[in-house]
Amino acid sequence: MVRVEDALRLAEEAGLDLVEVAPNARPPVAKLMDYGKYKYEAAQKAREARRKQANVDMKEMRFRLKIDDHDYDTKKRGVERFLSGGDKVKVMIMFRGREQSRPEMGIRLLQRLAEDVIELGTVESVPRQDGRNMTMVLAPVRKKSDARNEQRKRREAERAAKRDRKAERSAKENRRQGD
Repeated sequence: MVRVEDALRLAEEAGLDLVEVAPNARPPVAKLMDYGKYKYEAAQKAREARRKQANVDMKEMRFRLKIDDHDYDTKKRGVERFLSGGDKVKVMIMFRGREQSRPEMGIRLLQRLAEDVIELGTVESVPRQDGRNMTMVLAPVRKKSDARNEQRKRREAERAAKRDRKAERSAKENRRQGD
């Protein structure tokens, strides 16, 4: 417990600032610190936290109710790519004409897709009819930051392998020219 005048004098002598840390406490808590340095370090921490935070995007894949098997497989691979990249996927089935009277077929198609990508994603919101469309949201099993780190490591390994192959070819070329 120090009087305000004494605390201000101590701060002036030390070349620091008197900062009120907990104004609602009884008595209020104050601290001697370099406030500019404190603000700078807090901003650095916030910037680092934002940089490490990965934003999860919402990707969208549209299906028709009468989709062919090959087209289904192609779209399923796209959904798998999005999920493995750490993004959420909004799967939408568009109904036309009389197809709107058969929502159970849309539900079956979406459940089939969910079962096919079960190792990469989980159903976040169940199939729901929205007018002429039926939507379902799939969430990735892995975090986006983990997926990005894995992608970066894979790219670095590929680059290293490419450099090794190039060095091997040049060494082979040099031996051939030496003979």
